[in-house]
Amino acid sequence: MTEHAPLIIDVAGTQLTTADRRRLQHPLVGGVILFARNWQDRAQLLQLTAAIKAVRHDLLICVDHEGGRVQRFRTDGFTHIPAMRALGELWLQDGKGARHREGSGALRAMDAATAAGYVLGAELRACGVDFSFTPVLDLDWGESGVIGDRAFARDPRVVAMLARALMQGLLQAGMANCGKHFPGHGNVRADSHTEIPVDKRSLKAILQDDAAPYPWLSSVLTSVMPAHVIYPKVDSRPAGFSAKWLQDILRGRLRFDGAIFSDDLSMEGARRLDGQVVSYTDAGVAALNAGCDLVLLCNQSLGDGAAVDELINGLAAAQTAGRWQASSASESRRLALLPETLPQPWDDLMVQPAYMHALDLLP
Repeated sequence: MTEHAPLIIDVAGTQLTTADRRRLQHPLVGGVILFARNWQDRAQLLQLTAAIKAVRHDLLICVDHEGGRVQRFRTDGFTHIPAMRALGELWLQDGKGARHREGSGALRAMDAATAAGYVLGAELRACGVDFSFTPVLDLDWGESGVIGDRAFARDPRVVAMLARALMQGLLQAGMANCGKHFPGHGNVRADSHTEIPVDKRSLKAILQDDAAPYPWLSSVLTSVMPAHVIYPKVDSRPAGFSAKWLQDILRGRLRFDGAIFSDDLSMEGARRLDGQVVSYTDAGVAALNAGCDLVLLCNQSLGDGAAVDELINGLAAAQTAGRWQASSASESRRLALLPETLPQPWDDLMVQPAYMHALDLLP
């Protein structure tokens, strides 16, 4: 049987439990996503990530750590990364009077974005975290409260340039990247955590605006997370469960060959497919068959973690029944997201000239 570990799950607390270890040992589990509840301080986080790697060294340790209001670790020395909108605003600032210099704001913003990526990635890696789901490539249409200041700007060209600069900083820290939420979450008001957003624009309009950064970043984008949004003029299913969006458009038309993550399967936008409420297993199978390489289930390990066990066991049974097929290409994409370099210890990082310079460049 082809090896493929598509599940990214969470753990309940600041230390691994016996149940956590049992789940992480399962061959279908490929990684862990951490949250603020998994954080106490840097020493504890380093112990937790080391314990996860001791279970299986190839587990991908992930976190949503973008900056602004989406930053899981904020104390004990972690730098407060600005929201991405701050970089977009810096882009527009060319100075006044004698200090005015056309385009200087854009160049300063790109330098600051690279610094933000480096600081973010280096600090996480010093605590044993492999990967952050960043940057947001959604456009700031002023419609989406859940996106809001997480977006760089309204102009897809500005978004692409600042995202590329941030990805360069992540790369300097030895970290891969994740563009989200394909093909764009910024033009819908509903929050896919609690509702099913619908974007009624045409495919042409979406590719021209919201999805434009994806092909422009094709040489540096290592993974993508699709939106739990329905675009009815393209497909009746949300993008993360749509073969048309993931295989025909993202892989075929836009020629993306990196990893594709589902967004959280516990979100409302993932629990209703074709008008029906579906189980976590059915949602996971649908995402994998649509073209996702990896699927996330978040915040379900609390209590007895029954939902996590349901998904692990259900996905194993679905594989045996032939409802989905393991993919060696998907597994290769997962492994490619693991860092290839050793992280710098925290104390060494704090006095590194490149890190100290990067801190000075943050807005």
